[in-house]
Amino acid sequence: MNSSKTELIHDIETLLNSYDDNIPSTEINPALLEFMDEETLKSIIGSLLRQKETVNEDSIEWLEQFKKYD
Repeated sequence: MNSSKTELIHDIETLLNSYDDNIPSTEINPALLEFMDEETLKSIIGSLLRQKETVNEDSIEWLEQFKKYD
């Protein structure tokens, strides 16, 4: 497996582990993603980033209900 695919898999692991410190970290066996090309791995990263963004927006909306306005 080339180094750029290895880096992409590492980036995916990093994104998966950036959600909550109380959840055990995720480790991906590179052999499971070996058959995927770089574009597919980049697509997974893009999807994870969009999900993370959505989670942040939902959290902001939820927190807004507790905001006090004078």
